[in-house]
Amino acid sequence: MKILFKKTYPKILFLFLSSSVFFIILYFALYVYTRKVEKQVYTASNEQFYSEVKSFLILDSKPITVAINNDTNWDEFVNFIKTRDVNWYNETIGNEQEIYKVDYLGAYDLDGKFIIRKASSKIKSIDFVPKQAMINLNTSGLSRFYMKIPEGIVEVIGASIHPSNDPFKNKTKPSGYFFVARLLDKNFILNLETLTNSKINFIEKVKESEKGEHQTFATIVLNDCEGNVVTKLFFKRDFDVYFENMLTILYLIFVAFFINFIVNLIYTRKWVYSPLNLITKVLETGNRKAIQELKSTTGEFRYIGNLFEENNEQKKELINAKLKAEEGDRLKSSFLANLSHEIRTPMNAINGFTDLLINTKLKKGEKLEYLKIIEKSGRNLVSIIDDLIEMSKIESNQVTPNLTNINLESCINELYETIKITISKSKEIDFRIIENLQSVPHNIISDETKLKQVLVNLVNNAIKFTDKGYVAFGYEVDEKNAKIIFKIQDTGLGIDKNNHKYIFDRFKRVDSDLSIKAGGLGLGLAISKAYVEMMGGTITLESKVEEGSIFSFSIPLVYDKEQRIIVRSIKNFDDSEGKEERTILIAEDDNINFLLFQKIIKLRNYNIFRAVNGQEAVDICINNPNIDLVLMDIKMPIMNGFEALEKIKVIRPELIVIAQTAYSSSEDENKIYNSGFYGYITKPIDREKLFEMIDDVFRNKK
Repeated sequence: MKILFKKTYPKILFLFLSSSVFFIILYFALYVYTRKVEKQVYTASNEQFYSEVKSFLILDSKPITVAINNDTNWDEFVNFIKTRDVNWYNETIGNEQEIYKVDYLGAYDLDGKFIIRKASSKIKSIDFVPKQAMINLNTSGLSRFYMKIPEGIVEVIGASIHPSNDPFKNKTKPSGYFFVARLLDKNFILNLETLTNSKINFIEKVKESEKGEHQTFATIVLNDCEGNVVTKLFFKRDFDVYFENMLTILYLIFVAFFINFIVNLIYTRKWVYSPLNLITKVLETGNRKAIQELKSTTGEFRYIGNLFEENNEQKKELINAKLKAEEGDRLKSSFLANLSHEIRTPMNAINGFTDLLINTKLKKGEKLEYLKIIEKSGRNLVSIIDDLIEMSKIESNQVTPNLTNINLESCINELYETIKITISKSKEIDFRIIENLQSVPHNIISDETKLKQVLVNLVNNAIKFTDKGYVAFGYEVDEKNAKIIFKIQDTGLGIDKNNHKYIFDRFKRVDSDLSIKAGGLGLGLAISKAYVEMMGGTITLESKVEEGSIFSFSIPLVYDKEQRIIVRSIKNFDDSEGKEERTILIAEDDNINFLLFQKIIKLRNYNIFRAVNGQEAVDICINNPNIDLVLMDIKMPIMNGFEALEKIKVIRPELIVIAQTAYSSSEDENKIYNSGFYGYITKPIDREKLFEMIDDVFRNKK
């Protein structure tokens, strides 16, 4: 052993030398990579600059495109082509020159003959639009191109003229053509240079001499109506990314490495060779004195002696950890088996009774009974999926507290009224609020959504496992310890003491005849515990079999002293029957979901429009001012619901938009409201909740 050990130091020396070779190779690879990155960054910057300039030119002409599209869908303009009423043209179209911000406004008849123009002093030419441009409009309806005239290069935007009932220019033949043009003069170029922070020139061909160091370039080709090149715009902008200092930095790194190599070589002998010699002695003799000597050394080696002494204890801990891991695997396997059962149970009912409805002759009462079973099974399946998604988000740390101002008294009263109406009449339960001795004098600050969810989970659990007696919930204030304690009491089934430690385990469900009958994955308590701990509190259980249970949890007491508490009453509104004629746009790409919406909303005799993607929803809202409400699907092709809402709010900020989504977590809800939606409904669609929200919208409009 000693002879072999003496060879260790040369091996360490060899390791340092081999590492040095690796570092040198890495050093040169870094140098080559730096040069490559320099080239890639420069290329990417040019591409980005080109994309930026091209997008800006399109955006700059967008207002003109919108204006000309509106003017050319005008019955009076169609009539003008026939009457050639000069006064009408000058007083209406001619006066819009400032709105268009162009230098030329010209009208042509269907044969391409010039009728009239309105131009600034910059353009003297009268009729310069080629007939090919008008031929192109017969198919496109709207076009943009460039051309040379005696005064210079102009950007021309043209549109075919149609009646107002043909907004997309595809129902009727053109009545004539309307063109606007602006001169790309010195002022236009100076303004464009300012906006793009660049230098701009008209060029026929880009020369290498035009390109300087530390600059990015973009060349925009300007084509005429036939696709031929008219000229090119050459953009040039300073590029402030430099790589010259990289070589100096690499040299400094190399020098630092060499110095570090020498220092490491010296101290490795002192700090590694000697402690390794002591370890050899300990392994050879097992002597406690050698272990103590090893513990007296500096650095990490002093702990090696402790590792020898703790070896047996670690073995025991490893055995316990192994047993715990095996138990965890068994619990997960049991959870997955239960998950399979709980999903297949409602799916079996849905598939089975659907098959009976389709393939057998049934009485009306039987059909209604089967449909109710299918609806209930569907709701159970959605509840299971929601719990799984929420538990997954909690485990991946995607759920965080959202602190808000809470009126605690109103919160408790609202929950009581909401839950009370859901209790089955077959249960002989006295449902009540626990009277608290001390009410909170101010609103509190906590996560209202999660607090309500915990209370709803615990109260519904108590109701589920209680057939007779009472279920009560409430809170008490502990000013001394600065916390609020919530209690949920029931006289139900109770929980065996041996199962108390498993009750909040996400993979362990306490099985009993009643819990098996009630169904579910048993994730409600695990989610509640996670929420309580997320809000900074703890949750406990007291329970005896056949006597009932008391769940208690606490959250920190933080007052919002700027606002005293006001107990809000629960408001009941009369249901609107939709007697007034209203128009609703349904943005939904799925045909089956749209059909469901259509069948539900037709019950109220509302007018319905449909958009199959976000872009179409925006277009319909812009072109149909009589739309009163939009039901916007969040996930759609071309443009999603959030992007569509953003564009609609720019044009019609007063239009109310309700989101429809398959997501239902508190984070999704916050994102929906923060984006500007009036509210949201979740899929599967609840008909009563949908009508309640629509009625609320139209009631507020009044």
